[in-house]
Amino acid sequence: MAIRVLKRNTSARRGMSVDRFDEVTKRKPEKSLIIKRKQKAGRNNQGKITVRHRGGGAKRAIRIVDFRQTGMASAEIVAIEYDPGRSANIALIRDEKGRKAYVLAGSGMEVGSKITAATEGEIREHNRLPLSAIPVGSLVYNVELTPGKGGQLVRSAGTKAQLAAKEGDYATVKLPSGEMRLVRADCYATIGAVGNDSHSLIKIGSAGRKRRMGIRPTVRGKAMNPNDHRHGGGEGGTSIGLKRPVTPWGKPALGAKTRRRKATDQYIIRRRKGK
Repeated sequence: MAIRVLKRNTSARRGMSVDRFDEVTKRKPEKSLIIKRKQKAGRNNQGKITVRHRGGGAKRAIRIVDFRQTGMASAEIVAIEYDPGRSANIALIRDEKGRKAYVLAGSGMEVGSKITAATEGEIREHNRLPLSAIPVGSLVYNVELTPGKGGQLVRSAGTKAQLAAKEGDYATVKLPSGEMRLVRADCYATIGAVGNDSHSLIKIGSAGRKRRMGIRPTVRGKAMNPNDHRHGGGEGGTSIGLKRPVTPWGKPALGAKTRRRKATDQYIIRRRKGK
């Protein structure tokens, strides 16, 4: 993927960059693989806002991505497409029976090439195999946590994990965050790395562009009144008047650990930095 930096002809354009979409080969999505996306503006089924600063934005459809790739032992890559719902691109594949599906587009994936998903498939980039069949040291993405559930780890643009070791029924995987984790050896993963690795270099550049993404403005708590936020009030540029930053509801914020004790903690060999 290549990034195009726009000319600095206005204040909003200064520093703004966009994707050139060089990897994308098909503009319109496959109609049979999309569903309508209903705008909820961060609200739950009771109408209460559970995710703040959401609402508006350009209309977009949800692409149904197959993170399991089951039932398609061998398929051909038909096209690489843009997905507005994720940072990575997606690939349209078709098997011998004519069935189509979307999968995550890996780095270097090309139209016309073949990919497989099998227990004893060929050890090649973009092929999907169980961790037990992948050589130690290989880079993988779209890693399962529960056998047959589909990939849950390492799915964003440019990310990759490394298969560090295999012992018995479990494999040790080093995640992009630096966390070392045990994963069942019969869980599937795709060899390689997720494509669109330059996505993190894109600079939004303007507030309007963020609004079209469905993100509403965020107001600092310090700029509010005391009855609106615990950081509010005071004269001029005063401090927040608290020992540590908190959320609007008084919970610790900015660096506080939020992960509770979980049954899966036993599978974490080394936590990510800062946790």
